[in-house]
Amino acid sequence: MPFDFIKKTMMTGIGMALKTQAEFEEMTKAFIDKSRMSEEEGRKFIEEMLDKYKESKSKMEEQIEKSVKEMISKADIASSKELKALKEEVEKLKEKIK
Repeated sequence: MPFDFIKKTMMTGIGMALKTQAEFEEMTKAFIDKSRMSEEEGRKFIEEMLDKYKESKSKMEEQIEKSVKEMISKADIASSKELKALKEEVEKLKEKIK
């Protein structure tokens, strides 16, 4: 039972991070309406949820970027930085040959 709860919580967090900010705000406002929060409580709740949304989205973007870099590294694909350095080296060698 605890594992299922943790799994559902994690899946909900992932789902929320994948929503756009507008979708997230709409979902949060619907929750406030259903829970009958006061206007002040609702405003604080929205602020807290948006902060958590932005934090989760940022962490997810960082993790995706890290994963992509790892996959590129494992695939042994040259980065644009490496290609640029190689082009510069080729140009220097061309100049030496002339």
